[in-house]
Amino acid sequence: MTADETISALSFNETGLIPAIAQQHGTGEVLMMAWMNADSVRETLATRRVCYWSRSRQALWRKGETSGHTQRLIDLHIDCDGDTILLTVDQTGAACHTGHRTCFYTSVMQSDG
Repeated sequence: MTADETISALSFNETGLIPAIAQQHGTGEVLMMAWMNADSVRETLATRRVCYWSRSRQALWRKGETSGHTQRLIDLHIDCDGDTILLTVDQTGAACHTGHRTCFYTSVMQSDG
């Protein structure tokens, strides 16, 4: 699928964004969720280095540009409705801005053990 075909298959929200979940290739570990727009999808597919859209900065956000904690794209999957992207990536360093490997480090369930 070309970049244009991929973008045409996506259902962006009213602000031109789509949620993107990053998952570690090989292990299935869920790393983070961020937003992408058509330009960030296009750049990600062209460079194989994951690029998101920063809602706070209103600009493209190239993962790891300042931290060095990059995501190399392995594959991009579109869900059945076309309204969510799943990125399988090779994560270098922490995925979370807090320094944790994954953004999903807080559990709300208490274990019995």
